[in-house]
Order: sequence, then structure tokens, then C-alpha cells
Amino acid sequence: MVEGRLIGIARHDRPRGEMETLDHAEVTTALGVVGDFRGAAKPGSKRKRQVTVMAAADWLAAVRELGVPLEWQVRRVNLLVEGLALPRVTGTLLRFAGGVVLEVTGECDPCSRMDTIAPGLKAVLTPDWRGGITTRVIADGPIALGDRVEIEWHDQLQDA
Repeated sequence: MVEGRLIGIARHDRPRGEMETLDHAEVTTALGVVGDFRGAAKPGSKRKRQVTVMAAADWLAAVRELGVPLEWQVRRVNLLVEGLALPRVTGTLLRFAGGVVLEVTGECDPCSRMDTIAPGLKAVLTPDWRGGITTRVIADGPIALGDRVEIEWHDQLQDA
């Protein structure tokens, strides 16, 4: 398993709402990051975008290329991790120290709103999944800054 650390947690309570950064949060299969409007499971939904995750190295590379210092939460993702490259394979699992398990459902494509934050931000987030990943919650639990995060690769799942 590949291991990293959770270094950022954020949520917003409404579309286009202000991002609130947190030291800890609850994550559930019904609500995603509790208090984040996007994570709530809708009837009939496949829950493909409950929690979004970005690698700190990808964010730093993007803002370095852009040449504008920006705080990570302007990307509007829920979780920021360091020390690992995020998987680009659907079905791969992220396991957090508090018991939370997230399943990768796809790429978190940057939207045109990124360019309202800083011109060119969308373009520097687009290559190589720099914008992060979308996930669905498989197991509930608490998360906190500093938590260990492990990637369980898809081939490990098949071997189990």
C-alpha cells in the first residue's frame, strides 16, 4: 500500500458558497463530508461525486505553472492529501486512519469557474488529473488533519 497524510479538509453548504476549512469532519455514505451540499446522496444517484480529493503536489505544480499564489481551497475540493499520487483507476480505494473508505469514481474535471478565480487556472489543472479525483463513500467515520491515508490499488482488490 502507498501511504500519505490528510492535510486539508473543506466544505461548502450551498452552490457557489464560501469554502470552510476544518480541522476534522465526519464522512458518511449518506452525506459525504457532513455539511457539504454536494455529498448528499440523491434518490437513484450513483453517488459518483460525494467527496473530491486532490494531491498537494498537483496543486503546487498547477499554481507554480500559473505563477499566482492561491490557497488550495479555492479549487473547491473537499480533501487535500500529501505524500502520494492519487490513483487514476476507478474502483481503487482510499483508506483513512479513522475508518473512512472512499472509492475512486473518476477525474474531478476543473470547471470554467476556476478561470474566474484566476485566469488560466482551469488550463493548469486540466493535464494529468491535476484537478483531483471524485469518490463515493464506502465506509463512514471521522477524519482529521494529519490522518494517514492509504491507497489500495485496484489489482490489490482483485488479489484479496
